[in-house]
Amino acid sequence: MASRASQPPVVRRPSWWANLPISLKVGTFLISLILLMVLASALNPVNPNATTPSRLAPVFAEGHPLGTDILGRDTLARVLAGAQNALYVGLIAVGIGLSVGLLLGILAGYFGGWLDQILSVLLETLYALPALLIALLFAAIFNPGVTTSMVAIGLAAVPAFARVARASVLSVKALPYIEAARALGMGHIRIMLRHVLPNIIGPLVVQASLAFAVAILAEAALSYLGLGTQPPDPSWGRMLREAQSYQELTPYPVIFPGLAIGLAVLAFNLLGDGLRDYLDPRKRSQ
Repeated sequence: MASRASQPPVVRRPSWWANLPISLKVGTFLISLILLMVLASALNPVNPNATTPSRLAPVFAEGHPLGTDILGRDTLARVLAGAQNALYVGLIAVGIGLSVGLLLGILAGYFGGWLDQILSVLLETLYALPALLIALLFAAIFNPGVTTSMVAIGLAAVPAFARVARASVLSVKALPYIEAARALGMGHIRIMLRHVLPNIIGPLVVQASLAFAVAILAEAALSYLGLGTQPPDPSWGRMLREAQSYQELTPYPVIFPGLAIGLAVLAFNLLGDGLRDYLDPRKRSQ
């Protein structure tokens, strides 16, 4: 009977969580906190727009853990409601940029030629216009509001998604299985949907995460300028603008929405960096 000392040691493979990049872990944790803020906003019985006689109440005041603003509105309720607004704007804006950019990028990369040249010129022209300028243009035509912000931010994100999609399609369409699909008589639409699109999802997911951070920051900037979410709906950027006039009396109405913006932007940037490292086979093999 063999002794225990002669038995080979048991090699335990690290769990899937241990193999994840640290930036992906931290980003996932921070995004979980933001989702908890959204859930807390939905379950919070305090109306974020309700005014009270307790104006500029300090932190840990009775009934107001983060104090109140100049109108007596609960800062915690407004910060939590602002998280819901930021994620809503980010989802719609990134959805617009991803859907339009993906369509244009696949068409330009797959067919090439004159179509690629025309789309490239259009995308470069749109890329030269920042989101704030597009929002000003939309605000001059339509009424400023959250819809204007979402459309403006989404259109500003189209060139980045189109570039990523086009570059990915150019690398994929030169592979042998694409030529084999063409030789079997498959149509262009079927090849793009069945063979090209599934192989370019990774870079688009990374770009979507990074674009989400940009969308949250852009929405806060537009709301600060009065072009985004309109009062009385809570928005982190709007809260900063309203609290700027009395920040010398109490800094807390400025600090907490500013921290929320920084937390959200940091979370999605870390998530994007982590996904980029995790989905890159060259870095995963190291």
